[in-house]
This record gives sequence, structure tokens and C-alpha cells, in this order.
Amino acid sequence: MDGNRDGLRDGDGRRPEQDREDAETMFQTIARQAELVRTGKTTSRALVEAALRRTARLDPALGAFRVVLAEQALAEADARDAQEPLGPLHGVPVAVKDELDLTGQVTTFGGSANRTPVTADSEAVRRLRAAGAVVIGKTAMPEFGQWPFTESAAHGHTRNPWDTTRTPGGSSGGSAAAVAAGLVGAALGGDGGGSIRIPAACCGLFGLKPQRGRVSTAPTPHLWYALGTIGPLTRTVGDAALLYDVLAGTTPADRWSARPTATSWVTALETPPGRLRIGYSAKPAVPGVRPHPEHVGALLETVRALRELGHDVREVHPRYPDATAPFAAQFCGGVRAEAAAVEHPGLLERRTRSTLALARLVPESAVERGIAAGERLADRVDRMFTTMDLLLTPVIAERPRRVGALDGAGLLTALARSRPMVAYTALWNVTGHPAASVPAGRGEDGLPLAVQLVGRRDDEVSVLRVAAQLEEARPWAQWRPDVPVA
Repeated sequence: MDGNRDGLRDGDGRRPEQDREDAETMFQTIARQAELVRTGKTTSRALVEAALRRTARLDPALGAFRVVLAEQALAEADARDAQEPLGPLHGVPVAVKDELDLTGQVTTFGGSANRTPVTADSEAVRRLRAAGAVVIGKTAMPEFGQWPFTESAAHGHTRNPWDTTRTPGGSSGGSAAAVAAGLVGAALGGDGGGSIRIPAACCGLFGLKPQRGRVSTAPTPHLWYALGTIGPLTRTVGDAALLYDVLAGTTPADRWSARPTATSWVTALETPPGRLRIGYSAKPAVPGVRPHPEHVGALLETVRALRELGHDVREVHPRYPDATAPFAAQFCGGVRAEAAAVEHPGLLERRTRSTLALARLVPESAVERGIAAGERLADRVDRMFTTMDLLLTPVIAERPRRVGALDGAGLLTALARSRPMVAYTALWNVTGHPAASVPAGRGEDGLPLAVQLVGRRDDEVSVLRVAAQLEEARPWAQWRPDVPVA
């Protein structure tokens, strides 16, 4: 009978029990995956094989990966299994967004204008590998990360694992889809206007945009000037802390550097935050945008949860500064700088060429003035945090759109469709404050809901500690989308 059972396979020739085993493996936290390798209960190769099987089975329906590096990842896993001592991420399969350099691979920035593989890892990737992680592939993004929808002319649409007719958000939507579907336990993204938090909100993940200068952008001195940061998307707060312990720190090549934390991020989570003053508001930082009622409901449910946890939670009415001018200047300057470095500018998307036409009207001096204006706005925003320790808001204003938000859209239409997605997030890129998307249940459409926690400058620890309290009070990591097989 056992032999008959082992011979049973589903319609695509795979054993159902193998799929279940792979899912159980890949939905473990990365901390647990590393522990299993460390204690000899599994191997790096076994973890990577499980990740590659799930990716081969499910990614055709998602489009999370731009490229999967199966042979290289297996060779790297075998090397990990022969190594001593073991790093904190030893043997753990991960993915990285396609704006980060990976040795031997083309950095496409979501387009087709680059063709030559790079010869060295970016600093963030180098640190992952030094900690023992195995990179199995590069994830999809819109060209140069311009949009909160992961769609590009070169690589097609990326879909939300919770509903493949919907967007996973962007621009780190490929990374979010890969983690939410259990293809990997964690993936790196980048956030220049909400691009970690937005896909985290759409896909039911934890996503922290760290303080500006917390994670190195080397070999480039900046990511969209002062706007951009690099960071992970994970299923748990603890996994995010583990990854930031690996990633945090800059190099002489970085233009910005954050104040070092007093202790490791994992250790910081061992200490409760105490009773904090938390202000909440459903008001967007962008005028003319109204939040979806379910997002307001998720906000109020979180307020109740935080009060039950003992925090002093009060409604506030922020007078958000207008960050349009500094954001626009740095956005234009950032896209222009990245586009100037590609090999075949004639292959850039039509929308990108429109962005560049606009960017040519913005001199470098205006970009620098935008950075300085952002610093002044940060000083103004800091005044809000004299009466509260954290700010709680929605993450996005609307429910995730149907896939194809950018189909046929010119620059102005794409900007208009993006507006509700960045209405709560982009301000904190201009000011540099840490901000996180925290899962907050699911909506009537079955898609995740989320809230945003914003902290004082250089105070990611308070954001993490409160997010961890919410995670314990209303766990979310057990949620698993039912991804169709294409």
C-alpha cells in the first residue's frame, strides 16, 4: 500500500505529498530554516531544492521572478553544506529585487536596456551571502521602480498570490509575491516611495522601510538620492530583525549613514516597548485621496488591539507638510541617473522616456534643493513626535487593483493611478523616517489588510517592538494563499 501511495502523482506529474512537504518547509520562518541547518535536521541543499520545486510549480502563475538561478543556487547550497562555521542565515534560500547587483547576472531594473552581466554583488547581497544565505533568483519590478504596480513591457505582469487577478503592489512586488507564496522565506526589496510597504500591504507581509542610511546602497552612493532604502520583505517581525542585523551598516561609498542602534535588532525584540503614546489618523499625507472603508476599519481594529496591549492610543490630526516638490525632484533625478547608466537607452519603455523628458527640465541643483527641502520637512515632522512615540495610519488608500493597471497608460495616467497607493507612504521617504507595513487581517475580497507604523528618526526598534506585540496578539504568519498552478 505504501508503494501505491508513493506512486500517486497529481496532474502535472508531481507527488502531492512532496508539494505538502515543500510548503511546510518554505513556510517556516527563515530563523527556523537556519536553525534546522545548524542542528543538522536538514541541509542547505534540501532547503534550496524545496524552494526551486515550489518556484517551478507556482511561479508561472505569479511572475514573481525575473530569473531563477537553479544550477548556481544548488552549487552554492552544496558549498554551504561543506562550510564551517555556520552564519546566521546559513543555507537559507532568498531572492533579491532586480535593481540589486548579483555577480554574473544582468541588473535589468525591470527593463530590457541592459544586457551585460555585472562582475560583483551589491553590498546588501554580499552581506546576505556572507551570512550564509543562498540567492535563488532575481525578482520582478517595474522599470526603475517607478510605479506601485509590478508590471513592465519587458517582463510582463506580476500577480498577487492571494488573487492572481490582482496586483501585488510595487515596486518590490516580485519579492513580495515570492515570499507570500512560500517560494522563499524572505526577499530583498527597495523603497523609494513605499515600494517595500505597499507590496507588503497587498500581500500580507511585514515590510519595514528603515531609516535612511541604515542599509548600504553600494556600489551606488544612493538609491533615488535621499528617497530610497533597501530592506527585506518577510512573513514575521523576527525574521525582519534577523535580516537587518545582517544588512545594517554602510560603506564609504554611501552618501547617507544612519545612527547605529544600541543593540542587535533581534536582541531588541526581547525587551517589551513599555507603554507608548501612539497617535492614529486615517488622513492621507496627499490631498484629494480618500481611504477605502476597510482600511479605516483595519486602522480602528488595530487601535483597539494596541489599547488592549496597554498603550496610550489617541486620534491625532496631523498637519502634513507638502512633500510634492522635493519628492518629484528626487524621483526625476533618480530615474535620470539610473537611465543614464543603461547600455541601450533606445530600449527604455515609452513611459520611462516620458519621465526622462520631464527629468531633463530638473537640473541637478534642483535635486539638491529637493534633498535640503526634505531635511527641513523632516525637522517639521519631528515636532509631531514630541507628543507621541509612534504614528499609526493605513498603508494604501485603495484595495489592490486588477492586474494591468499600467496597460496602455502614459505617464500622467500612471501617475494618477499611483496616487492612492503612495498617499500614506511617500512622505516618509522624503523625511527619511522609519515606517513599516504590519498585517491587519483580510478584507471581504480575501486580500490582506495592513496598517503603517511610523517612528521617530533612527527609532526602528520601537516600530519593531510594537509590530511584534501586534503579531503576538493577532498572529498572521500562518496565513497561506492558495496559489493556482498555471
